[in-house]
Amino acid sequence: MNSKIYPLQFDSILKERIWGGEKLKTILNKPITSSITGESWELSTVEGDVSVVANGNYKGKALTELINEFPNEILGTAVYKRFGNQFPLLFKYLDAREDLSIQVHPNDELAKKRHNSFGKTEMWYVMQADADARIIVGFKNDSSSEEYVEHLNDNTLIDILDTVKAKPGDVFFLETGTVHAIGAGLVIAEIQQTSDITYRLYDFDRKDAEGNTRELHVDLALDAINYKKVDTYKEYAKQVNKSNTVVDCPYFTTNFIPLENEKEVVNLGLSFVVYMCVEGSFEIAYDGVTYQYIKGDTVLIPAAMKNYNLKGKASILEIYIS
Repeated sequence: MNSKIYPLQFDSILKERIWGGEKLKTILNKPITSSITGESWELSTVEGDVSVVANGNYKGKALTELINEFPNEILGTAVYKRFGNQFPLLFKYLDAREDLSIQVHPNDELAKKRHNSFGKTEMWYVMQADADARIIVGFKNDSSSEEYVEHLNDNTLIDILDTVKAKPGDVFFLETGTVHAIGAGLVIAEIQQTSDITYRLYDFDRKDAEGNTRELHVDLALDAINYKKVDTYKEYAKQVNKSNTVVDCPYFTTNFIPLENEKEVVNLGLSFVVYMCVEGSFEIAYDGVTYQYIKGDTVLIPAAMKNYNLKGKASILEIYIS
C-alpha cells in the first residue's frame, strides 16, 4: 500500500432521526435530502453501515476491505495487535433539532455478554449551540436503582438528572453507564467506541410519523447505569499549532489543535489518526500532494503515513489510540 498511501475520506452515511433537522447541510455541508437528518456517520465499520472511500485510488472500496488487505498500514501495529482487523472507533456529526431520548450505554463486559459488541464510551465536542441549549449528563446527586425506577414510573426522571448549559467548544466525556441526552439546538462532533448499543430510558412520550412511540429498554438499563454523580465536562488548553490533550482514555485520545499556519506531524505507525475539522479550513501536505478540507470534513490518516504537514486556519480534533 505504501506506494498508494494517502489521506482517506469517506462518503457520509446519513441517518434520519425523529429529533433531527437540517443543520448538517446548512452548517456542515452534508448532502442531506431530508428535514429530519439527525446523524452523519463519518467513519464506521458497524455492520450494515460500513464507510466507503470517497477519494483517490481506493474510491468505492469499503473500509473493512482496506483493513483486511492492509491491517498494519491502516490501523497501525499497536492497534492491530490489540483489536485485530476491527476498527475500534465510530465518528459522527449530530444535529439535534429536538431533545434526544434519555439513554445509557453498557460497558464492554455487559455489551459483550448481551450483544457481542464493544461498550460505548464516547465524547462530545459542541460545534454549534442555540441560546440556552442544554445537555443531560448523569444524576444531580448520587442515586440508586430504586430512586431511578420510582422517578421513571412517576414520569419525573428529569428531576433527578443533571442539566448543563452547552456552548461551542465545550467537551463532555461520557463513560459507559452515564445517563445522558443531547438537548435541542446543538450540533455535535461525537467520537465513540464502535458500538450501536443504546438503552433508551425515556423519550418524552413523543410519537413518530405513524403515531408510534419508540421502544424503551428500561429493564436492560437497570444494571448498566452508573448511579453515582459524575463530572463529564472537560477543561483543555488551546495552545496554537499544538496538539492539546482533551480526552485520554483507554479507548481513544483526542487532542484539540488551534491551527494558525503550519504544524508538522511525525507518526510512528502505531495507530491511525483521524482529523475532524470543527471550524475553518486546512490542508494536509504529504509526499508532494496537497489535500484540502473544510468545516465538517473528517479524514483518516493511515498509520503508514509517517510524516506530513497541516496548514491553514482551523480548529481540528485529532484522534488516535495510544
